[in-house]
Amino acid sequence: MSDARFLDDVRTELAQAGLRASLLVRDLGSGRELALDADTPTPAASLAKLPIALAVLTRIADGRLDGAEPVTVPAGDPGEGLPGTTRFRHPSVISIDDLVSLALSISDNGAADALLRIVPPAEVTADLDAIGVHGIAVRHPFADLSDTPLEHLAPEDAHLAHTLAIRGSTPASGHPVRQLDVARTNTGTARAFAGLLDAVWHDRGVAPEAAARLRDDLRRSLIRHRLAPDLSADDAVWASKTGTLLNLRHEAGVVEHADGARIAVVAMSTSSVPASTQPAAEAALGAAARALHDRIRAGN
Repeated sequence: MSDARFLDDVRTELAQAGLRASLLVRDLGSGRELALDADTPTPAASLAKLPIALAVLTRIADGRLDGAEPVTVPAGDPGEGLPGTTRFRHPSVISIDDLVSLALSISDNGAADALLRIVPPAEVTADLDAIGVHGIAVRHPFADLSDTPLEHLAPEDAHLAHTLAIRGSTPASGHPVRQLDVARTNTGTARAFAGLLDAVWHDRGVAPEAAARLRDDLRRSLIRHRLAPDLSADDAVWASKTGTLLNLRHEAGVVEHADGARIAVVAMSTSSVPASTQPAAEAALGAAARALHDRIRAGN
């Protein structure tokens, strides 16, 4: 079967699960890749924490920042339901190093915003440009991701927020929900995030200490429900970051095989099903990512 036919079949299977997705899988050794709509700008949700963490770790590596420096993080909201400092009842003092770990391992929005106050969006963008990664835009703090219509509705009305998310998109990818509007929110493409992972796994333009630390934190991610079931194994390590917001379900990472192969996998998806919990969509996205991964592996 040709790659084009294979990708059409994957697109069809995703559509049957209510998903529209951008996928890119790349062998970081040979450079061979398979891509499905990988250049479509998409709201990045928590995937935007990847370039922020890299920018901070780069400054720790070259001495501009001290990783041990304590940072005061304001109190959060215990009722918010998100992990980490966003639920803390009182202000806390946390080192820059540990804020990076929290932002990556449990996707702590409060930790990520503390980092963004240290290295603002313009500097994050400049760092991406310097390593040749284009197509990622960091524009606003992560506290904004907790201020969508979903947070203003009772749990039994969550489907209304998802219906707005699904139906509100314009042909130019605008949206009345600003966190889903590609002109106003943090965005990226599957190709851009694959390029970032490629640079980090090859130390290309990235300080080796910063790259090594980022890889280690991604290996320790505790959010393992999306692609990990399909990509983890006894002889393979899945190092990744997820992103979830309303009807968005993303994950970007690298499968490190025992034989030395390194396969970058980026999946950015938008669901047309008005529900918060969608195990079928998660399973379909994982199966699609695995199918592209296996085809790349078989071609080595």
